[in-house]
Amino acid sequence: MRSLLKSLGPGIITGAADDDPSGIATYSVAGAQLGTKLLWTALLTWPLMAAVQMMCARIGKVTGQGLAANFKKRFPKWILLVFVVALLIANTINIGADLSGMADAAAMLSGINSHWLVVVFAVIICWATVKLQYREFANILKWLTLVLFAYPITAFVVGANWSQVLRDTFVPSIPHSQDQWAMLVAILGTTISPYLFFWQASEEVEEEKSAGQTTLALRRGATAEELDLRNIDVGVGAFFSNIVMYFIILATAVTLNRHGITHIETSRDAAEALRPFAGKFATTLFTVGIIGVGFLAIPTLAGSAAYAFAETLGWRQGLNLNLRQARWFYALILVSTGVGVALDFIGVNPVKALYWTAVINGLLAPFLLVAILIVAANKKLMQGQPSSYLGWSVVAFTTIAMFVAGVGMFVF
Repeated sequence: MRSLLKSLGPGIITGAADDDPSGIATYSVAGAQLGTKLLWTALLTWPLMAAVQMMCARIGKVTGQGLAANFKKRFPKWILLVFVVALLIANTINIGADLSGMADAAAMLSGINSHWLVVVFAVIICWATVKLQYREFANILKWLTLVLFAYPITAFVVGANWSQVLRDTFVPSIPHSQDQWAMLVAILGTTISPYLFFWQASEEVEEEKSAGQTTLALRRGATAEELDLRNIDVGVGAFFSNIVMYFIILATAVTLNRHGITHIETSRDAAEALRPFAGKFATTLFTVGIIGVGFLAIPTLAGSAAYAFAETLGWRQGLNLNLRQARWFYALILVSTGVGVALDFIGVNPVKALYWTAVINGLLAPFLLVAILIVAANKKLMQGQPSSYLGWSVVAFTTIAMFVAGVGMFVF
């Protein structure tokens, strides 16, 4: 039990970071527009997300390197550059929208101008990312996951028609229009998201470095117990993530959609619209969740792109290093966060940006999953410990499902 509790970390953090303001906005739009019709997606995405993240964790744990470093050994550099540039663009837009969502939510509670709050939040996040050692930083992120309990509590406070909820949970409602297909792709894209692939693998490497395995030779390979504990960590994180997703859709469905409010422009709109039907307590919980999870997700977004670029271009990288030791790695984190701040000041609509970023991620993810499947099955790269047939099959199914959803969006 001690070993299990000690091992919980990267998977829990990754799962919680999946419910970032981008995810909250996407799930809120799904609940407001379609009611409870897409609740069944939480049952689908939980095992799929868990399988993908377990595979990424296994790659990082067994090879002692992140995803991009492994892709570099298997694919032409130009393909890898396309992947990491697309990742950086999507993540930077996501950072800007997440900061705006956090600031709007905080402004609703405090009355302070949201532009000032964007700058304050960005400075705090950048300072913590650069100054804190990996273990300190990971512990802070781990505790921040608790804010996500705000969403299940909110859903129970507002009440629901539970017979209808159970029916829509266990009986899938197939999309019938382009908007519904786009929403399905957005949900898949924000739940099974490319930045989480890179973050999960890189944090496994960081965990090993913080345990004293500072060389690649020491990090290669893993015991069966280590892999089992990591699977539990990732499985718990994925379950937690999808439970929160389920209750966000439910809370907005039984309040906003039930009363004909289907158009949401900002994260603040989503929170404020709850007030007449859910009360001030539920609205405050929803808002605090947006702010707290933003502090968790933005370092993950900025860090995943920085890890990917550093491994692709051969930079020194890692949250265990200081600014002087990994200048380019930290510079990319600071620049992407700074561009995110600039997006807020030029008036980019945060919910629209978040939604379409989720759609872009939904279209990019299956191509990345193909690359992950190739690496995970390679016995040489995986040190004789390739992914299991079952795990590989589930991720392959996930890849096909995301391709089908993407095609469905354009065809239907």
